[in-house]
Formats: sequence, structure tokens, C-alpha cells
Amino acid sequence: MHLNFFQANKRLMIIDIAKRLGATKEYYFSVKLQEIRKMIAEGKDVINIAIGSPDLPPSEETINSLIENVKNPRLHDYPPYQGLPQLRKSIKKWCESTYNIQLDEESEILPLIGSKEGITHISLTFLDPGDEVLVPELGYPAYRAVTEMIGAIPRIYELDENNNWQPNLSALENEDLSRVKLMWVNYPHMPTGASIDINMFEKLIEFAKRHHILLCHDNPYSLVLNTNDPISILSIPGAKDVALELHSFSKSHNMAGWRIGWLAGQKDYIYNIFKVKSNVDTGIFKPLQLAAARALENTKEWHDERNETYRRRRSVAYDILDLLGCQYDRKQVGMFIWARLPEGTEAKEFIDHLLYNYLVFIAPGFIFGEKGKNYIRVSLCVDEEVLNKVKDRLSGFDYNKM
Repeated sequence: MHLNFFQANKRLMIIDIAKRLGATKEYYFSVKLQEIRKMIAEGKDVINIAIGSPDLPPSEETINSLIENVKNPRLHDYPPYQGLPQLRKSIKKWCESTYNIQLDEESEILPLIGSKEGITHISLTFLDPGDEVLVPELGYPAYRAVTEMIGAIPRIYELDENNNWQPNLSALENEDLSRVKLMWVNYPHMPTGASIDINMFEKLIEFAKRHHILLCHDNPYSLVLNTNDPISILSIPGAKDVALELHSFSKSHNMAGWRIGWLAGQKDYIYNIFKVKSNVDTGIFKPLQLAAARALENTKEWHDERNETYRRRRSVAYDILDLLGCQYDRKQVGMFIWARLPEGTEAKEFIDHLLYNYLVFIAPGFIFGEKGKNYIRVSLCVDEEVLNKVKDRLSGFDYNKM
């Protein structure tokens, strides 16, 4: 029987792994994509509409900047730990024009190797074993995984489906929060696509101050199919006292594989996170940083064109979900569609049925939390022609044949 590299080398392990990995599992997509690659190698034409990796390119100006600077022999040395001044200045300017917030580029902005890195750095900076972390019952799996890896304890908090998937702060107020040190929030929300308003951010800030909790807002989707004005939690008066915000170039600028983002917040928080980061990595390749700075100059027309592509794809995705008998909210924001399966249908069996019988892979909602077990998530990072192919394959779908 053929084993992949990791399975084969499991047999060689003679040293016990750290206890922190006891509850850590391999990422669901990593496991499932191995299975899909095997199916494709066997000649099966599997279509993946699950992964949120943008298939559209960065702007031409961004790419040209990278090419030009890669050719500069003086830009291949170690980069500064805190990021290039050019990038930090561009981030400052972009945040001011996009969110109307003022940041000091010297002390309140820290470039990152993608915002996922920032989740780990923040956790290592502020959490000790036994500290508790409020994690949304539906959300990016890394919030919980990193919390567990460093020995802290995730406390799952409720999202109110009847209130646009926002935190139920009233319920939280009735709980013992004395050991809670940090809270993860993410709006526009992934996976549900729910947006948020300033009033809710104000309530979150007040809640965090009352309970002495660091509020960490993950904000990668505010420019994707968002018909409202983009909001930063740092635009709320007093937010810097208790809030940090993560940003990424991945979704908003089609630069997922470039691995670049940033963290913004009050200088004392940023400095302590920087102490962790400077002991973990040596920064981001200089030409990448300069290209990212150029990407922040992308025009409104460039962003509009990207969103129009996603809008056309979303129309086809709606048709696919209608064929599957799903329910969904057309006001969702971001590059995914979150949809409830028909009553009594669980995502695990449903997803496998589509994969093995229709050669279509869709993300099951349970990977984002237990509450997602009756949901699926469709990605818009797939060409419209491919989505139409999926639509054709599922045109004869019948629940009675499951």
C-alpha cells in the first residue's frame, strides 16, 4: 500500500512529541486535499470549490514592482525585523484613507509574514498556560489551534445567528471571565460572511475594558464584496487601549502566496509582540515588501473590477446552492457563501457524497466549529466557467438518492 511522506515517516519517530501537540490535529484541508490529489492521479476530474485561495493575480503594478526590485542586488540581504519604512508608511497612508484611522508607522504597525503568523505571535506574547481565550463558535481554526498549542484554554463563545452572527455579549456577561485574557473577533466574518457596524464594535470595546480582555480583530475581508464602508475596530475611540487588528494582503490584493500582512495597535502592545517576532523570524524579503507597498496604491477601479468578477461568480454559486436545496443570506460579505443544508442533513456525509458521486468538493461547515455541522461553504476563488461546470454536474442532484 502506498503511503505519503508523512505517513511513512511516522514509523521512524522514537522521541515523544511535546504535550502541546496532543490536541492538535492536521488541518482538515491538508488531509482532504491529499485524498483529492490521489483521486485526480487516478484519472478522476475532481473540481474543488472549497479553498479560499484567490485565483486572480495581483495588480500589474505590484508584479512589476517585484520584478524590478528582485533584480536589484542590494535588496537580497536580511530585511529589518520591523519591516521596511516604505511599507510601514504605505500601510499608515492606506489605513488613513480606507478606515480614517491614524497610526504611527514607527511604533503602531508591524509587518508580518501573513496574518496567520500574527495569531501565533499575539498568543505567545500575552498568554500563559492556563489562561483562557474567547474563541467564536464559528471561525478560523487557527484561533483555537494556536491557543491549545501554547497551553492556554479556548472558551467557545456563542454567535447569534438571528443577529447577523454577532457575539452574544449579554450571555458572556453572566459568565465567570476572571481567567479570560484575550478574545478573537473577525468581521466581516469568516465563514458566515456577516458584517458588523460601529455600534457593535463600540459594545465590544466597552466589554473588553470592563473585563480587562485584549480584543484581537482579524480583518482580511473588508474590501471583498462589501457594499458598506470598510470598518476598522481601531477607528473606535479608545479602541487602542484594548484592541489589536490583523490585516492581510491575501484576499484584498490577491497575494495569498506572497505571505505578507501586518498588525496594528498601541505601541506597547506592538513592541512586546515585536520581541517575540524578532526571535522567531528574520522578516520579509525586501522586494516583497516594496511590492506590497505598491499594492496599497491599487486604484478603486482595480478593486471594483475584482469584486465584479466575484459578483458574477457568486451568481453561479447561488444557482449551485439552489440545486442543492440550501438556504443562504444574499447580504454576505467576502469571497465565500455560507449556506445551511436542508433540515436533518449533516455536512460530513453530504460533502463525501458530492465528492465521490459528482467529483465536486465543497468545504463542510464543521471545520469552522461544531455549530457548522449542518452548513457548507462555497468559495468564489474559482473561475466562472468551472463553477458552471459544477452547476451542470449537479443539475440532476436528488436528495432521495443519497
